[in-house]
Amino acid sequence: MSIIDKVVAAVTPPESEEARAEARSKARAAAKPGDWLSMILEHHLQIENAFAALKAASSIGTRRLAEKRLGLLLTGHSNAEEAAVYPALALHDEKGHASAGYTEQAAVKIQMAALEHLEPMSQDYLDKLEHIRGAVAHHVYEEEGKWFLELKEKLTTTDASQITKRYKEEYDRYIGNDAAA
Repeated sequence: MSIIDKVVAAVTPPESEEARAEARSKARAAAKPGDWLSMILEHHLQIENAFAALKAASSIGTRRLAEKRLGLLLTGHSNAEEAAVYPALALHDEKGHASAGYTEQAAVKIQMAALEHLEPMSQDYLDKLEHIRGAVAHHVYEEEGKWFLELKEKLTTTDASQITKRYKEEYDRYIGNDAAA
């Protein structure tokens, strides 16, 4: 973790687990079966599970495989949000949230690339992984706790259907048959 990362982490402590659970609960209550928000919530859970699997991996080979799986999920999910949801945020007077979302997801992609250059069983690797997991957890909290709930209130039925269709298409385009793996 760089000195800048340490300073940022010190001045912006992470949300509590209780706050994250409350945000997720509100998002689940707002989601409808099969809509864009329900798909995103499911993908957030898959990503959290992939972080746990990567951290728990006990050999170089299993850790690298879990790293690739996490990268696939993160990229498929972010591509879908960036193609379908963030433009909707921008078009519904939430340009700041859209811009922050793009920026945060780009930063995670860069950090995942940096992770590939570390020895997978080292403490440096685990530190970098935890830094990435914390950034993703905060991003998820912002989306589930505020951004997507506000967007959902502003959408027409037609807009919501278009976002759902586009999100699914983009996610499936990247993940393909690997989604269930």
